[in-house]
Amino acid sequence: MTTTLAAAWTGHDTRLIGATVLAIAVIVVLITKAKQHPFLALILGSGVLGLVGGMPVDKLIKSFSSGVGSTVASVGVLIALGAMLGKLLADSGGADQIVDTILRRAGKRTLPWAMALVAALIGLPMFFEIGLVMLIPVILLVAKRTGKPLLLLGIPALAGLSVLHGLVPPHPGPLAAAGALNANIGLTLAFGLLVAIPTVIIAGPLFGRLAAKMVPDAVAPERLVPESSSAEGRRPGFLATLSTVLLPVVLMMGKALADILLEKENHLRRVLDFIGDPLVALLAAVLLGMLTLGKSAGFTRDKLSSTVADSLPPIAGILLIVGAGGGFKQTLVDAGVGNVITSLATGANLSPLLLGWLVAVAIRLATGSATVATVSAAGIVAPLAATMDPSHSALLVLAIGAGSLFFSHVNDAGFWLVKEYFGLSVGQTLKSWSVMETIISVTAIALILPLGALL
Repeated sequence: MTTTLAAAWTGHDTRLIGATVLAIAVIVVLITKAKQHPFLALILGSGVLGLVGGMPVDKLIKSFSSGVGSTVASVGVLIALGAMLGKLLADSGGADQIVDTILRRAGKRTLPWAMALVAALIGLPMFFEIGLVMLIPVILLVAKRTGKPLLLLGIPALAGLSVLHGLVPPHPGPLAAAGALNANIGLTLAFGLLVAIPTVIIAGPLFGRLAAKMVPDAVAPERLVPESSSAEGRRPGFLATLSTVLLPVVLMMGKALADILLEKENHLRRVLDFIGDPLVALLAAVLLGMLTLGKSAGFTRDKLSSTVADSLPPIAGILLIVGAGGGFKQTLVDAGVGNVITSLATGANLSPLLLGWLVAVAIRLATGSATVATVSAAGIVAPLAATMDPSHSALLVLAIGAGSLFFSHVNDAGFWLVKEYFGLSVGQTLKSWSVMETIISVTAIALILPLGALL
């Protein structure tokens, strides 16, 4: 096998791999050392990749621009709609309603499980950082009232948010990877939920017990602990809120089932394909949320308008990173890097799912960004998906997403958010949060690989 690989290896292949390694190194150094925004780092890294890899300048610019355009076109609107839904959920008190209802019905022994469930529900339409900022007051207040160790409650909530962020659309990473690999989003969602449930259980409530023993003296800064978690004024009902949050999930799942069970010409399948399209599903949830969340909370038309408008500025950076990641991905593809990786993987008989996970792990460790790791890894292994059936393409998206969560450390913004909110030292954050992220990544790929073998 080694002889075959050596024979197939050319000087051009060596140059492309060297250019890829150099480009990733440039991105890493710019983000971690020069403290540059990932958007700028990805643009410059794409330039290094193309120039060192021997791409003509005009082709390099065209490749990057088309990658940005196609990624923003396919993912950007969905990210914006998800942000709108998340903002409506937060400002109306709907998120508090879900939290309060579940916690009222949970005993002290089941509180960690309740926190994981709350975080998973909140995490469906929200980005990790938004969900974390929303849940932190609840976590701290519940810990204060019950006297339970902070990490016993905090780790399950963090696990619920993180798993949904890495594996389940409509989060930016899975959406971007699904777009790059032409994977069916409905199938990705279905498999993502299937993998997410046991992963959250293992990395959340179960590991939370151990984390609480490893870091028993974790105490949040007093200034962050709220006096009350109750929202002022009217709030939407629990069932109405839950129905709004789950609507896009149900619609996209319906589309996935229709694609599997019904013929293409079937009228019902056409209807389900339309309403289950992520764009339509999320738009429907936002419109429904304006009624079930906004109106129920007593929002005026002006308040609804300002809530929706206020949801967009915070995601500008995410949109730019995802778009530049798409440009980097397209540059990788047009330079021929993906074909080289594919030929190497084929010659080495390495599982595409495992390869996608390993590439994402490497980029995650280097850059600290799960989103950068996801979109970059998807671009590198995209040629492998060309010959895959829809099920395996969806699993490849999940494998990349799982790799993108591996061992968060000091170059990840999430690391510092958790450290500050939970009042931890760097060492304590590594022992709790970083280990939890690693457990999520390893557990998820351990579930994905057998699924790939069975399907």
